[in-house]
Amino acid sequence: MDADAAAYPSRWMADVVLRDGATMQIRPIRPEDADALQRMHLGQSAQSVYYRFFAPMERLGERDLHRFTHVDHHDRVALVLVHGDDLRAVGRFDVVEPGTAEVAFYVADTEHGRGLGSVLLEHLAAAAREVGVDRFVADVLPGNAKMIRVFSDAGYEVAQHYEDGVISVEFSIEETERSWRVMAERERHAEALSMRGLFQAGSVLVLAAGPPGGEGQVLAGAVARELAGARTSGAFTGGLDLVGLAAPPPADADVAVHGSLGSVTGPVDLAVAAGPPAEVVAAVPALEALGVRALVVLSHGFGEQGPAGMARQRELLRSTREAGIRVVGPASYGVVGQGPAGRYNASLWAEQGVVADGPGVGIFGQSASAGLALRSTAARRGLPVSTFLSAGHRVDVSGNDTMQFWSAHEPTAVGAVYLESIGNPRKFSRVARALSSTKPLVAVVSGQTGQSTPPGHAVRTSRQPRRVLTEMLRQAGVVHASSVREMLDVAALLLAQPLPAGPRTAVVSSSAALAGLVGEVLRAGGLGVAGEAVVLPPLAGPDRYEEALAALAARSDWDAVVVAHSPPLGRTDPEVAQAVARAAAADGRTWVAAVHGLHGLTPELTAEGRTVPSTTTVEDAVAALVGAVEHAAWRRRAGEELVAPTGIDPAAARRVIGRALEGVVPGERRRVETATAAALLGCYGITLLPATAVTDADGAVEAAAAIGHPVALKVADDVLRHRTDLGGVRLDLADADDVREAFVHMSARAAHVLGRPSTFEVQAMAPPGVACVVRGTEDDLYGPVVAFGVAGDAVELLGDVSYRIPPLTPTDVAEMVRSVRAAPRLLGHRGLPAADVAALEDLLARVSMLVDDLPEVAEVALNPVIVGEDGLCVASAVLEVGHPVRQDAGRRSLPTPAEPAPVGVVADGPGTRTAGGRGSEEDDGGARVEQ
Repeated sequence: MDADAAAYPSRWMADVVLRDGATMQIRPIRPEDADALQRMHLGQSAQSVYYRFFAPMERLGERDLHRFTHVDHHDRVALVLVHGDDLRAVGRFDVVEPGTAEVAFYVADTEHGRGLGSVLLEHLAAAAREVGVDRFVADVLPGNAKMIRVFSDAGYEVAQHYEDGVISVEFSIEETERSWRVMAERERHAEALSMRGLFQAGSVLVLAAGPPGGEGQVLAGAVARELAGARTSGAFTGGLDLVGLAAPPPADADVAVHGSLGSVTGPVDLAVAAGPPAEVVAAVPALEALGVRALVVLSHGFGEQGPAGMARQRELLRSTREAGIRVVGPASYGVVGQGPAGRYNASLWAEQGVVADGPGVGIFGQSASAGLALRSTAARRGLPVSTFLSAGHRVDVSGNDTMQFWSAHEPTAVGAVYLESIGNPRKFSRVARALSSTKPLVAVVSGQTGQSTPPGHAVRTSRQPRRVLTEMLRQAGVVHASSVREMLDVAALLLAQPLPAGPRTAVVSSSAALAGLVGEVLRAGGLGVAGEAVVLPPLAGPDRYEEALAALAARSDWDAVVVAHSPPLGRTDPEVAQAVARAAAADGRTWVAAVHGLHGLTPELTAEGRTVPSTTTVEDAVAALVGAVEHAAWRRRAGEELVAPTGIDPAAARRVIGRALEGVVPGERRRVETATAAALLGCYGITLLPATAVTDADGAVEAAAAIGHPVALKVADDVLRHRTDLGGVRLDLADADDVREAFVHMSARAAHVLGRPSTFEVQAMAPPGVACVVRGTEDDLYGPVVAFGVAGDAVELLGDVSYRIPPLTPTDVAEMVRSVRAAPRLLGHRGLPAADVAALEDLLARVSMLVDDLPEVAEVALNPVIVGEDGLCVASAVLEVGHPVRQDAGRRSLPTPAEPAPVGVVADGPGTRTAGGRGSEEDDGGARVEQ
């Protein structure tokens, strides 16, 4: 392949966060990178050059420069990490035989220790798998052992062989659970560090632009007043610079006021800006010069204003990425953090309520209206807020970044996220699962579908029902709340009380009727009522409560308690509240209350440093407890290994799918032939029941004789396929006469229904069993989705389908089968023999791994799957392939603005993926490895 004519793979471009939290761009190499590559080489030490080329090389010759920078992006691939006009690292692979490539790295001496090698390896491996390479080889000098550690530390099993003074290494680059965990942990560490400029800033700058009375001045002025007040009170002792304010704070305020950015001396960690978009973007280079690490944009005028606004939004992201600045917004409500210089409220909310001086709740929202609702509701509940961030249009910093920070932030004990859109659900699920295993996470999703796209947000669409979103949250251990009120009630309970050990719930009440209501609500929520309710007289005093609660504490038949207190005179006796608080403090179980007049975390219900949260209604109290119980149950099984059925060969599957994709253009979905589908499924240990296509009665009779009676005859057309009720299937045809008669009647029926002739299939009869449907889909938003249902009207008309997003655990798979309403048919309904559910779970696990490994599989439908008493048969499969671009595809990356194609090359269309085939036979003559 001619390198100059090769399509430039712009899909491989990405912005990445390095080990130290800084950002850098990774992209395929370009011919015009030759000068930058030479500059990088000239700055290398003699040892680095020797490790890379196994020989001294003062300069790269013209032939070398041409060979290194002119690649075909298929058999010869090179990726570079760049900062401005400079190359900081180069990683490349060259195919040496089908499926195997030699890999080499060259990292600038100034960048060692920042993790550039590991980032390059992730992206090179992803690109290699895409073009049909499944194994890397490399030659390493013994003195360069740290390069071998880069390979092994990435989660790969590395084989080494020493000969003639060189260590030869080779390893499979297939993704494994271990390699995913390594990547995820590196990503978590890096992204958490990149957020410190937002949440742990030591100095803040507020930039106001635009005319007096304009949005920029009003919004920036509000933040400036909050920060100036914190400086004056001593709550925040860090530097505070105010720039461009038409109405600066009083002269006695302890702040530095500037007319322009040029007079600020810096350094500055966090900048907050508001004003006309052009002025905000234009300020980025000056902010970079001041050392700004994070920028919060409060003002509007970006993506919500159509194509022109989206262009301004992309320019904001592009400029901040080039400056290495993380950006929040536009249209953000602000941020609250606490660094070495104290707490700062760089938001539009006038600070009130409880200020966290210990463990608190981290809050994330998107729009300004959501930010207002979150801050005000938290304040009314007395919730200590450890951090707050409003992402606005979420052009860069998102809920995923915020959760990554919370995972390493000790003061944040509980996370609460309000989602108006989810840009990358697959990564959200992965990050949330990791966070939930150590800290509770509560979420509310706005709207009715969970798929709304607020103005200014660039979000992919989905064809999946909202149940997929619900299951994604449940799989990740997220407590899914229905409203902001419920979310913060749950957060208060999880913050103030231990997790419940189980669902058994005691009831304490000042009213028998109220106790009965609590019991009913508990049972409706799936919790059990432990023993008889403890009912006290309406006017019972603290002594009676202490006696009753002491007796309750002596019982071992409950895990949590709901205290419902409704005084007839409308006023709760503070001593009664204290009696409840003291009993809870002395007990190690979970307490929640609905006490009239007390709401949230209050002093009245606090004793010995422990608070019983109180909600407005008993329904709210039970809803919070249900969320806590479900999370506790999830936490007990967190860390479960992923499904790992044997006999799986992803590399062979990619070769099959590479051939199937030949001629398929981006945006097209093509159904593959049955033989190809069978070969691909076979790579994952899934066997199809053999079938023979026929077009006439004689062919059907011959096929049946070859297969052996009895047989099934099926219409191959999608409309009648599997439809016994419409005459599309005939079973148990015992001899040639039965086959011929069935063919005559079915062909006439098919012609009547379809209005045209149809083809047929003759297939061996599967053993008796329950017919099921297993489906895997590559969704534009969610990525791989697996669905299961019992075949027939339960799926077709009633939507009795369970969904999960891979990767799956054995518990996920088991719950998929048992969560559909028709599951009793598989489990021995009305005395019938139970089906082989274990075999069905194994099939679901294999399908989940297939669609997880192969985004090119647009859809695979196994229908019907006949599950018998001993094993199962897959009677039919439909498989479509295409060229998707999956989010969160095994390599670290940040949201990236659309880049124009470089001059002289043709950019691939969106979603282009290639596989199979070979390009130029030219190679680099033995590229070496250096870290």
